[in-house]
Amino acid sequence: MSRPGYAQTGQRLCYDSAGREIPCPGSGQDGDFRAGAPWPDPRFAITGEGVLDSLTGLTWSRDANLGEFPMTWNEALAFVDGLNRERRFGFDDWRLPNRRELRSLIGYQTRKPALPDGHPFTNLFQSWYWSATTAAISPAHAWYVHLAGGRMFYGNKGESFLVWPVRGAGNGLLAATGQRACFDDAGDPQACAGTGQDGETRIGAPWPEPRLETVQDGVLDRLTGLIWRRSTDQGPVDWDGALAAVGGSGPWRLPNINELESLVDCAAHDPALPPNHGFSGLHDAYWSATTSRFEPDWAWALYLNKGAVGVGHKKAARFHVWPVFTAM
Repeated sequence: MSRPGYAQTGQRLCYDSAGREIPCPGSGQDGDFRAGAPWPDPRFAITGEGVLDSLTGLTWSRDANLGEFPMTWNEALAFVDGLNRERRFGFDDWRLPNRRELRSLIGYQTRKPALPDGHPFTNLFQSWYWSATTAAISPAHAWYVHLAGGRMFYGNKGESFLVWPVRGAGNGLLAATGQRACFDDAGDPQACAGTGQDGETRIGAPWPEPRLETVQDGVLDRLTGLIWRRSTDQGPVDWDGALAAVGGSGPWRLPNINELESLVDCAAHDPALPPNHGFSGLHDAYWSATTSRFEPDWAWALYLNKGAVGVGHKKAARFHVWPVFTAM
């Protein structure tokens, strides 16, 4: 992989603000640009009791509910440690995925579950799945992903959710989350060794140093090759207004949701961005060019203060605009 960072969302169709399908050319939507690393075809290959994702190089358990019951975050980490002690399916390198790895399975053209068409997984539950990544804004919580629609938020570590183990270091497409510390279920710092948390494993392509570089009226992300508008103080507008704000503005476009999420530093909050980022006029929420297939009159957005990935109603003038273009 020549450059790590993000993949295409999988969205192939385009929708207006009422949720009706429209032609993609000239729309400025995700289904028009389809930015990011393309998905291989076929994407998944069954390997015994595992499934290799050829997009990321990660291997997931084919059974998406090996634990059978929801677990607290500590129980989830301990369950995966137990898989390694017993060498489940012949391997001892299973782990709880970090939030970027878990999100990488989401397909944004599908719903219930929001996984790529033709996936070979079994025992899927359309519910929340834990990641190994603590929420920097509230360290007694950890990030989780909902398989019905693809939302990513954080839940209390003492609550019970599902577990989907992964193994392998990947092929370099996915970047590290930026998390470097570990926290117990009360949110207190703890030593990382032996925890299995994201702050210990730090799986993913390392970030360049410096990562972000100011270039005229933009900021170059040297991790992804994307240039972002330096001033992000456009809005709030509705979704049509966000698309119109960048339409015809040279190379600038509205980013897809994977591009927006790629900016997040999981060690930071308010904003959840790498240090010395160089941006000005920051706000909490930004529109993406990606429609929600769960409800096509809604679109995906990044909640920047938290680093969460959620949705907003397309006709509501609530979110801001953060233009981007691909530098190289």
